[in-house]
Amino acid sequence: MGKSQGLTAHTDLLILAVLDEGPAHGYAIAQKVKRRSDDLLRMKEGTLYPLLHRMEADGLLRAAWRESDRGPARRTYELTAKGKKAFARRAAEWRKLSAGVNAVVGEAARG
Repeated sequence: MGKSQGLTAHTDLLILAVLDEGPAHGYAIAQKVKRRSDDLLRMKEGTLYPLLHRMEADGLLRAAWRESDRGPARRTYELTAKGKKAFARRAAEWRKLSAGVNAVVGEAARG
């Protein structure tokens, strides 16, 4: 399996996790995911921005143009109340799923 295979189904969760810590623009979201995953997970702009727009349309995020000291204004995203609830629910689902996968893989590795 390639580095990014398997990521697609959980990309929303990664975005929600980063934004749970506070507002960020798209590039910053991608960089935080990359850094925190020790360069294992990368989000391409062609994937990230359509997801951000869809999540905004779904009411999970709100976006606003904010001035930047480093150049032009940037579109910054933050979680809505609905987004915070979605993050909590999806994070709990992920913990449950990953515990199950770890249990199966762990048994197989010991076997």
